[in-house]
Amino acid sequence: MLRTARESVCLICRSAGTPARVARRTFATRLSEGRDGRDRRTTPARMVLSDHVGRSAAARDDGPRRPRNAPDGPFAGMNRTTANIDPRRAPPATTAPRSPRSTLRPAPPPSDRPAQPREPRAPYDDSNKQRNRPDGPFAGMNRTTANIDPFKAMGAAGAKAGETRDGAERGDREGRRDRRGGRNEKGTMKALNMQRALTTINYGQRNSIKDRMQVVESFEQFDLLPIMQEAIVESALQGMVDIKPTPVQRLAIPALLGQRFGPKPRTKRAPPARSEYLLAAETGSGKTLAYLLPTINALKLAEADDTAAAAYEQRLADEKARRGVEPLSHWIENFEPHPNAARPRVVVLVPTAELVDQVTRVAKSIAHVAKLKVRALSSSFSALKNQRNLFSNMGVDMIIATPHLLRSIATSDPNVLSRVSHLVIDEADSLLDRSFSPETIAIVDRAMPSLKQLILCSATIPLRLDNFLAERFPDINRITTPNLHAIPRRVQLGVIDVSKDPYRNNKNLACADAIWTIGKEAAAHQSHGAAAGPPGEIDVKRIMVFVNERETTTAVAEYLQGKGIDAVALHRDAGDQREKDALLADFTSSAPMKTTTEAAAALANGRRHLANTKVIVATDIASRGIDTLAVKHVVLYDVPHTTIDFIHRLGRAGRMGRRGRGIVLVGKDDRRDVVAEVKQSMFTGAALV
Repeated sequence: MLRTARESVCLICRSAGTPARVARRTFATRLSEGRDGRDRRTTPARMVLSDHVGRSAAARDDGPRRPRNAPDGPFAGMNRTTANIDPRRAPPATTAPRSPRSTLRPAPPPSDRPAQPREPRAPYDDSNKQRNRPDGPFAGMNRTTANIDPFKAMGAAGAKAGETRDGAERGDREGRRDRRGGRNEKGTMKALNMQRALTTINYGQRNSIKDRMQVVESFEQFDLLPIMQEAIVESALQGMVDIKPTPVQRLAIPALLGQRFGPKPRTKRAPPARSEYLLAAETGSGKTLAYLLPTINALKLAEADDTAAAAYEQRLADEKARRGVEPLSHWIENFEPHPNAARPRVVVLVPTAELVDQVTRVAKSIAHVAKLKVRALSSSFSALKNQRNLFSNMGVDMIIATPHLLRSIATSDPNVLSRVSHLVIDEADSLLDRSFSPETIAIVDRAMPSLKQLILCSATIPLRLDNFLAERFPDINRITTPNLHAIPRRVQLGVIDVSKDPYRNNKNLACADAIWTIGKEAAAHQSHGAAAGPPGEIDVKRIMVFVNERETTTAVAEYLQGKGIDAVALHRDAGDQREKDALLADFTSSAPMKTTTEAAAALANGRRHLANTKVIVATDIASRGIDTLAVKHVVLYDVPHTTIDFIHRLGRAGRMGRRGRGIVLVGKDDRRDVVAEVKQSMFTGAALV
């Protein structure tokens, strides 16, 4: 049709359209100037959390690209649904309206046209900025999409992997995505599906779990001993006004106690000799208390039937009466050993020494009221202290240890695990991977003859863990919360494009800028309103920065220190265990952190210093299970490799129902499509699978 229309026009008329097309291109070139009249390259704007990332600097220097559907020639726009004009560009007020002229009429030569005076450009008005354009590193946190180009699927590193024989076909599939949601034709997250490492949970099953959770409203509904109910109120949850169980506690505690809510099953089955459970819930949901309460309750019930322990306690009481006021520590080592000496009945395995200390504190808070002996085996202790904790004549009821240390002890003394009735594997996704699985499985095999209950806890269910459970424990009871594999919506995520100005691929600068912005916002909030404190007192915000490699922690921490930020590095080789515990103590404590203006001035020493922030730069050693209640801001210096790391790192903020903020720094070599889909999933509250 187009060819027929052009052939019906004379040669003179067809040749007359060429200068007009050239003139339009020349006019487009002049529009490449900035709004203030200067070259666009000389006025880079602040590109924090920008909306478009995929366009390179070389493309921006060549001026604006021609729109995809712009007309080319006098007949190219005939089948368009809209007119080929810009409705926002009104004609000058001083120029009389010109009569419409046919496109087939030859245009006059350029020399015969009168020169039109060019209107002076108006000064740049910031109010004309796009409505949805974010301003600052937190303004775009409630956006439904990430502030990056979802069509740029990968950076330079990912582009090399995409140069395969089916690259053209994959490009065609990506081209069919829906622009509004970044999804493919099936409506699924393509990038997350390509990197899928988590097991999917049926959403119908999630809805049924929600209905079961509505039945439980308080801890009094559980079949716990009175002394356990007392331990919850007076010690475990001391200081809380509204004491209610969390979702995972509503599901796990009655299941581990053998208690059932709702209608009873029609057929009665004999209880198995060993019960196996998998507790899977989001980070910061109270899983530690969910397995400690039923386990300690079972210990107290078994203690009443232990005649050997009761006879020992009677002999110990008689010896105390005979010795009078003589301290117990002076003669207990020469007294007969307890039946539970070096024979614990409960073993809790955790991956790191930091988690050993954390779980031990929670267990001792309950045992202090319930009257149990809880001991820890940690690499931060000396060999003599570990020996005393396990082989003390007073006996031990519960041991909390790492797999490597406990297996080395059990190798030399196999009877250590001979009386274990309850075995808990916390952070099971880590303890059953390649680095810990040999030691963990060896401990499970040694404790299996006397084992009555096996409990696995995790915030995620990776595919490798799911396959292991299907092969080793096919009848395991899975207890999952409705929000499993979903980052809570109370955690907001912001994206900083490091490839744009003013950072120019400098992640260190972007990280320091984000931390300074957090500090300035906190200072402005404290300076007025209800948040204002006593004069001279400063509230300190605690921020965690996560990197992928341990070599990066020290470099980033030193750079932040040079920018006036109080930052420290934490990884497996960063000093001894006591120094690591001291570093994490400020971030695991829920008490407010304060400082004074005098102390801040002394620390600054005359240089620029951010006094109201404290930063820890860490690897994944601080992302697994650490209860960082006081942390509200998390910076992902490196984009995590998998969604599992996304969940654990962002889970350090917004714990136990609190709000939090996360910031991810996206560089030129990072997977932008994954970040975009994680951002969208967080906004909708969907699982990252």
